[in-house]
Amino acid sequence: MKPPAPGTVTAVNGAAAVLAAAGLGWTGRHGVAEPVVALVFGLMIAVGELARRRALPGEREPAPLGAASALAYALLGANAGEATSHGVPQTVAVVTAGTLAGAVPHIARGRGPAPDQVARRVITVTFAAACVQPLHGPGAPAERLATGPGHVLAMLLVLVLTALCDAVLASLVVRSRTLPRGAERTGGAPVPFGPLLRDELRSLPGIGSAVCATGAVMALGTAVAGLWAPPVFCLPLLLTQLSLRRFAAVRTTYRQTIASLARATEIAGYTPQGHARRVAALSALVGREMGLSGPDLTVLEYAALMHDIGQLSLVDPVPDGATALLPAQEQRRIALLGGAVVRQTGVPPAVAVVVERQADPYREQPLPARIVRAVNAYDDLTGDSAGSALTALERLRLGTAHDYQPEVVESLARVLSRGGLGPAQAG
Repeated sequence: MKPPAPGTVTAVNGAAAVLAAAGLGWTGRHGVAEPVVALVFGLMIAVGELARRRALPGEREPAPLGAASALAYALLGANAGEATSHGVPQTVAVVTAGTLAGAVPHIARGRGPAPDQVARRVITVTFAAACVQPLHGPGAPAERLATGPGHVLAMLLVLVLTALCDAVLASLVVRSRTLPRGAERTGGAPVPFGPLLRDELRSLPGIGSAVCATGAVMALGTAVAGLWAPPVFCLPLLLTQLSLRRFAAVRTTYRQTIASLARATEIAGYTPQGHARRVAALSALVGREMGLSGPDLTVLEYAALMHDIGQLSLVDPVPDGATALLPAQEQRRIALLGGAVVRQTGVPPAVAVVVERQADPYREQPLPARIVRAVNAYDDLTGDSAGSALTALERLRLGTAHDYQPEVVESLARVLSRGGLGPAQAG
C-alpha cells in the first residue's frame, strides 16, 4: 500500500487547484476572448490527452502532444498577424478544461493521469503565460519585445525557465513521495534533492526539448499562418513520441531480461527467493542517498540484480546463499566468476566491473561496488525482525575498517530509518 501523499505533493496539487479555479472563474465571468482560437487549442490539448498511454518506466511525459499544445497556447501572441488578447486567466482555463476533457475516458477506465502530473502542467503553463502574455496587446509595458528578434529571444528564455520550473516541481514531487509522512519527526532524512533534479534536467534533451520546441513552433506558426498551423506542426512530435516509446519499451524488456537472468540463482536454489530484487531496490535507494543518478544508478541496479550470478559456477551451494559469511578469498572467487558470466550477457562493461570487484577491500572499489557489497551483506545478515536488522547494521559498522565504507553504511542506515526503523534503532 502506498503511503499518503506528503506535504509537498499536497501543496503542489493545492496550488494548481487554486490557479485552475481562478482561471475558470475569471473566464466564466468575463467571457472567452477569441473563442475560435481557444476552441482549437482546447481541442488539441484534449486530443493530446486522449492519445495518452500508460507511462513506461523512465518515461517523463506520457502525453507530449497535450503538453506542447498547452505550452503553445501560453506562448501565443497572434493569430494570422492579428494580436491575441486571451491573457493568463483564460490560458489557465483553456488548458484546465482541455486536459480534464481529454482525461475523462481514461479516468472512466481507471487509468487517468496522476493528479501531480496535471498540477505540474497547470503551474508551468501559468508560469509561461505570465511571462509571455504581458508582452502582447496594445499598451503592453514591453510591447517592443513582442515582435522581431526580441520576441524570439524572449520566447527562448521563457522556454528555458519553464522547463526548469517543471524539472524543479517534478523533483520536489519525487522527493516528497520517497519520504513517508512523519519521517521528519522520527529522524529520517529526506532523499537529496540534487540527484533528483539532475535526473530531471538530463531528461530534458529528450521528450522535454521536443515538447518545448513543438510548443514554440506551433505558437509562431499560428502567429503567421493562422489556425491550420497547430495540427501540421504537431506531426514531428507524434513521430518523436512513437520513437521514444519504442526505445522505452526496448529498455524495459532489456531490464526484464536482466531480472530474469538474476533469478536463475533463486530458481536453482543457490540464493533465497527475492534476494536479488531486495538488494537491487535497496542499493538504488542508497545510491540516490549518496548522490548517484542517471546512468550510474542504472549500472548500480543491474550489478545489484546480477551480483550473485557467480554462484551458478559452484558445485556445492553456499548455505542460504549468504556470501557475506564466506572467507574473503572465496568471496573474491565467486565475484570473479560472476563478472565473467556478466560479460557474456551484453550488458555494459561497467556492470561486470562492479560484480567482479564487489568483494575487494572498499578502498579499492568503485562506489557502486561498495554499495552492492554493503547492501548484500545486510540482506544476508538480516531477518524479518528489527532486532536482527540492528545486529546486521552493527556488524557492518564493525567492518568499516576494511570491508565496508562508513559513508555507505550510514547512508544505508538512513534509508532504513525512512522505511520504518526509528532513529534509535537505525541511527
